[in-house]
Amino acid sequence: MSSEGRTDMRYLTFALAKGRLAKTAMAMFEELGITCEAMKDTETRKLIFVNEELKLKFFLSKASDVPTYVEYGAADIGVVGEDTILEEGRNLHEMLDLGFGRCRMCVCGPASAKEKLQHGELIRVASKYPNIAKDYFYNKKLQTVEIIKLNGSVELAPIVGLSEVIVDIVETGSTLRANGLEVLEEVCDLSARIVVNPVSLKMEQERIRSLLLDLRRLRDEKQA
Repeated sequence: MSSEGRTDMRYLTFALAKGRLAKTAMAMFEELGITCEAMKDTETRKLIFVNEELKLKFFLSKASDVPTYVEYGAADIGVVGEDTILEEGRNLHEMLDLGFGRCRMCVCGPASAKEKLQHGELIRVASKYPNIAKDYFYNKKLQTVEIIKLNGSVELAPIVGLSEVIVDIVETGSTLRANGLEVLEEVCDLSARIVVNPVSLKMEQERIRSLLLDLRRLRDEKQA
């Protein structure tokens, strides 16, 4: 990806979900020659990081805010988990599965709750992802449930009797097992994705599609 020495080129702005996703994405970008040394400074107070040569800007954001920045054009491109994209339901284009950050969204609970799921009983479901939970139960399972939004450790909900089951992200399942819970149903697979603002895609189609092709090739090489 080269700026070809053009001075009139506008900046492409990336919003990256803070934490592991941002670090892994930047490592991928580096392999393509897209570097931003200032982002490696752990002491920095900067909010926006610039690669002047390639006319790129980067900023870190809370994951749930990335789709908002992209929808409203404050960022052209976002890197965020599929869970956030599904939960936020913003107007943007999901362009590429980056192939890392893989996990599952699942319905979890004690083994005794399995029967209630199979018989379509009216139950309470606790989740940090109420929209995903609602879509799964109402549109896929056609089961009426009461959904309770939580922000903290949702595993607590069935243990203390707040809900029969939870809908949450599962990576290894060790936290579930340690608390006497298990995966009862799988909602969907998740991973890190690239999302793009629809207007940016039209205005900067060549640059964005070139970047996406390079990222897809790199992802495929890593998975081969």
